Order: sequence, then structure tokens, then C-alpha cells
Amino acid sequence: MPPRKQPSSSKGPSRAVGKKPPETKEDFEEELKLLAGQAREETRASWAAQQAAVYAKALALISLMAVFANVSLLALSPVYGQIAAARLHQRVVWTGLFIGWGANVVLRQVLRPIGTAALLPLVAAYVPVAQFFLFQASDALGADLGPAITEGLTLLPVVVLGTACVADVLEDVDLSRLPKSVAGSAPGLGSYLLLKLVEKISMRQLVAQIGKSVFQTRVGLQLVLTSAYGAMARSKLLAWAIPAIIHSAFYNTHLMTPMASSSLNSTLLAGGWSIMDRGESMTGYISVLNNHQDGFRVMRCDHSLLGGEWTKFPRKIVAEPIYSVFTQLEAIRLIENPNKVPDNEAKALNIGLGIGTTPSALIAHGIDTTIVEIDPMVYDFSKKYFGLLSNHTAVIQDAISWSQSNKDVLHENYDYIVHDVFTGGAEPIPLFTVEFLSSLKHMLKPNGVIAINYAGDFTLPPLGIVMNTINEVFPSCRVFREGEPPSAEALEETGRDFDNVIVFCTKTGEKVKFREAREADYLQSLARRAFLVPKHEVDESAFSAAAADAGILRANETEKLEEWHDTSALGHWAVMRTVIPSHIWQSW
Repeated sequence: MPPRKQPSSSKGPSRAVGKKPPETKEDFEEELKLLAGQAREETRASWAAQQAAVYAKALALISLMAVFANVSLLALSPVYGQIAAARLHQRVVWTGLFIGWGANVVLRQVLRPIGTAALLPLVAAYVPVAQFFLFQASDALGADLGPAITEGLTLLPVVVLGTACVADVLEDVDLSRLPKSVAGSAPGLGSYLLLKLVEKISMRQLVAQIGKSVFQTRVGLQLVLTSAYGAMARSKLLAWAIPAIIHSAFYNTHLMTPMASSSLNSTLLAGGWSIMDRGESMTGYISVLNNHQDGFRVMRCDHSLLGGEWTKFPRKIVAEPIYSVFTQLEAIRLIENPNKVPDNEAKALNIGLGIGTTPSALIAHGIDTTIVEIDPMVYDFSKKYFGLLSNHTAVIQDAISWSQSNKDVLHENYDYIVHDVFTGGAEPIPLFTVEFLSSLKHMLKPNGVIAINYAGDFTLPPLGIVMNTINEVFPSCRVFREGEPPSAEALEETGRDFDNVIVFCTKTGEKVKFREAREADYLQSLARRAFLVPKHEVDESAFSAAAADAGILRANETEKLEEWHDTSALGHWAVMRTVIPSHIWQSW
């Protein structure tokens, strides 16, 4: 008996043991069909695996680029403010996309000895280093073009190289089954849409998670993204990234580590300043600063101040605020209205906390006070460093969702409402719409009063639009500004008239009238004795004439204010540079 034939080692199907070879033409054709079918399946599987690898790599590169762009934007906000940082950000990204997509072949040829993908992590590693030094020139660059110049020298190269890498990868994509007109544009259009989608999703996640660990901070995220780029393109060039990583880890004061904070304090102390605490949170970079020379303490959010108090004066009942606007908000208690209840029976709602100057005073007067603050770090710092009194109700939530959920439950519940929100160089626009203000009115008692603080420029329409909106909701109001108006010469020289504007309104149309302040109203405070009663009343004619025909602000028409936010934010940036020395804003 002849030995059995061993199964074939070829990729074709193994013939069953003992199966006879094809003896007829029909058998032979049948086996050929079987072999051809298996070859097609294996080819299809190989094609699918190769295409999946192409798309996966392209997806990874696009996602990294989208997140890197968002982190770059976040890194600019402590130095330039959120609005100024975002003004030209998308133009920088679009420029990088255009250059990278159109010149990927040229870059591949020029960088042939190195490789576009190998250069990408090296460039990314030096972004936080370059930003650190470019921020020192922010005064010279200015808030108008400074952010774009900074990103042009840091983010732009990353986007160009990243886009070129995506274009190189997608050259291997097989779109032969699509019409030529579609196949030619599909990779570019699809990549751009994916980039915008990842940008949107990742920014939400970044804001929600930022500051929870050192790797979830601005510089920490830049180092993580650099590592991800390095993992995708390993090469000997990565050794050249070591100096950049060392600088970021040990010498960059923007990194949220105890070593960096200690190094920063060593520098600041030479100028009479120090940082008590700092962190990165959902509304921006938050820090508490002491001025040892003049004796005051402030809380910073990105490139603006949330409030401050004097440390050189002893705290008696409450602290001495350095900004009079917060004491003037307390004048809400002095407004006369029918059937007014005593303080120990009154209830107050405070939208926005800052350092807690106004709510602490309301609490000290015995008023049952509820504080709605979106940022938990702001709330923690106000308790820890600014003595926010503890006997209050705290709601750590955005005011809009909270009011929508509670306005019916809390209908006509509050005697006083203080609306004081300002972060990052501009007010959150949705908190000044007729819909939100109406929800506050709904929660106000019939004889209740509301005080609204709006920081704006009298030379621009937004302030007038907000006044129109407030007057639409509340029938009787009086408007005051924090300080005296500038002289005509000063206004002509600076071109701006930026100030805090306090609006006091009643719910039922009763005229706003303040009673005489009594000794107990001052809470043994020198600042309140000087500034509690508002002095600088504003006539309607003071608001920009351009706002007269602009109507009111509705939730679906917020672009009325958004189009002016850039101008307002640039003006606010300039003001802040006169309040706190530039090197503090730049060093974080």
C-alpha cells in the first residue's frame, strides 16, 4: 500500500486525506473555482486590514492635532485672556492645514533624510519651551496680534507637519470604488470634518477634566501629546527632545508642580509678590496672589481679577475689599420697598462668587444666602484664603441649568438677588439674556430687588444692549458706575471708558430709593464706610448711541454681544496690565 500523501504546505486549501485528484474536466474546474474563491477572500482580508491600518493611523494623527490645537489655545489664556487668545486661533489652524495638505510631497522630499513623521514629535516637544519665552514678550506683542504670533511660531509648525503626515498616510487609501470627482476630495474634506468634530468633543473634555492631575494641565498635556507623537514615529531624533523635556519639567514655571510653584515664588518675591496657591480649573487658570509691599491679596482667573482684599488692615467682621464695586453691590440692602422684612428673615441669592466679598457681607448681616458658583476651585479658594463665611448654601453648578431646574420650586423665594459674573475678560453672555434675567425675576419676591454688575466699555454697544435687556425685564432701575467718568482728554487718549456698572432694579415698578446708611450697615469696615452708597449715577445718554436700535439680548441672538467681545476683551487686557505688573501675568 503506498504511503498517504502529506497535506500541501501551500496557501491553497488542503486536500482531504485520501481524496483523489481531479479525474475529469468538471472536477478540475471545480477545484480551480475553489482555489480562486479562497484567494479572493484572502486578498479581500489583506486589503481590509491594510485599509483599516491606514484609517487608524490617519485618525490618530488627526485626533492628536485637534487636541494639541485646543491645548495651545488654553495655554495662551493666562497671558492674553480667553477671548483674545481665540480671536485668530482658527486662522492659524487653517493656515497650517492649507500648507500641510498642499505641500506634503514637497515636505516629504525636503525632509527625506529625516522624515516628516519623525520631525513632528521633536517640534511638539519644543512648543512649551517656545511659549514660555514668547510669553515674556507679550507686552511688546500686544493682545491684538500676540496670540497669533505666538501660535504662528509654535502651533503652526505642528499643524503643518501633522497635516502633511495625514496626507502622506491617506495616499494609501483605496477609493477606487468611488467616482473620481468624489474620491479626489473625500480624503481632505473627511479629514477636516473629523478634525473639527474631535476639536469640539475634546475641548469639552479638556475643560471638564483639566487640573485633576499634573498630566491634565496645560503644559502636562503638551508633554503627553509629545509622547504620543513620539510613540507613533520612533527615531533617533527623539534624543534632541530631551533638553526641551528637561526645561518643561524642571524650569517651566507654567507646569503645575510644587517645584515650579516654588521657583515662581522665588522670582515673584524679589518684586514683593508671592503666590499662595494656584491651579487649573474649568473657568481658567486660578491663583491667589499676595502683594507684600502694598498689603493686599487678589484672586486671578486667566487674565482678569475676580476680586481682592486688603491684608494690611485687620479683619473685624468681614475683610476690607480693595475694589469698591463689591461694597456697592451690598447697597441692595439699603433699597426701600414696601413690606420689607428684617435681615434675619430675608433670603438672598448670589449668582457668581469671586472672592466672596458681597455674599460674606450679606451673611454677616444675618441674611440666609445661597451662592451659585460654577467653578469649585474659585469656591474653595474663597473659603480658604478670603474668609468666606461658612453659614450659607453653596450650589456648585452653572447658573443657567440651575435656574431652569429650580425657578418654579423657588418662585418668589428671594428678597435680594445679586448678579455678579465676570471671568476671563468678558461676561458669560447667556447670563445676560432676557430669558435668564426673567428666570431670576421669577424667583424674586414681589417686593424684592436685584443688583446686576456688568463690566463694560461705555464707548461700545454691548453695555447699551445689556441695559436695554435689563430694562425689558425689570420695570424700574437705577444705574451707577464704580468710579468717576474719565475726562474728555483721557477718553480721547485711550479711546475707551471701561468700568464696572451696577444696576439696581425692583420687580414691581417701585422707584429705586436708598435709605440712609446706618452704623451697622458698615460692618466696622472702612471701605464700606467710604463706598457702600453708590455715588456716580449714570444717565441713559451715557450709553453708546449704537445700542439704541440694537434691541435686547435673547438666547438665540447672542451674536449681538459676541461681535463686540473682541474689542471689549482687548480693552480689558490693557486695563489689567496696569493693575498687576506684566511679569506676573506672563509667569502665571
